[in-house]
Amino acid sequence: MDRLIFTAMTGASQAAMQQAGVAQNLANVSTVGYRAIEYRSRAVPVLGPGAATRAFAVDASIANAFDQGPLTTTGRPLDVAVEGAGWIAVLGSDGREAYTRAGNLRTDANGLLQTSAGSLVLGEGGPIALPPDNNIVIAADGTVSSIPRVGAGALNSVNVVGQIKLVNPPESDLVRGDDGLFRTRNGVPALADENVKLVPEALEGSNVNSVDAMVRMISLARQFEMQVRMLQTADANARSATQILTINS
Repeated sequence: MDRLIFTAMTGASQAAMQQAGVAQNLANVSTVGYRAIEYRSRAVPVLGPGAATRAFAVDASIANAFDQGPLTTTGRPLDVAVEGAGWIAVLGSDGREAYTRAGNLRTDANGLLQTSAGSLVLGEGGPIALPPDNNIVIAADGTVSSIPRVGAGALNSVNVVGQIKLVNPPESDLVRGDDGLFRTRNGVPALADENVKLVPEALEGSNVNSVDAMVRMISLARQFEMQVRMLQTADANARSATQILTINS
């Protein structure tokens, strides 16, 4: 009885954890640059006396899907999308360099370029400051230029104010943080990669497939229900065994 309870309990707990991951993906199906997450589990045979017919479901790993999401043209000068592999370097809340695919950029009260979540975008020498009363243009290589508006200077005067740091570390070296940003596993900032390109005035959507996620959620719900029924069966068997022992005594 105890063995059935334990094995069913591990299966139910893992199904519930995977449901939480799918729910997180569904909640971020419209989040710019979001990367889908998947909780994986594996079966571990139970060692001990008796036939080798039992297995526990245990944590195996947390996987991230790095395939590209759909690109949408917005026409907004501060919107950029990473084309293909690569990341935009930002300053995390912990003061460390971090990486994101969310290219819906904006400026703060001090004119510093930042993501919609408030993370400062990093350039070659640190955060990028944009001058006021200027039109901003971001090129495919990450170069940020300013063009003075009427009354603030010549219309054809283009000034380079910085270049967004674009990196492409190995996917296996990236770890997702609690803030949703990715960082290198060893904490060492990745080197800038000139092969990474941006799509100006566009945004990359989430790479979550909502249909697949819903199907996965239904499948996990059925798995959880099956494990709970096994727990109920174990409880019923225990009650029956107790009654038999009571009668015999």
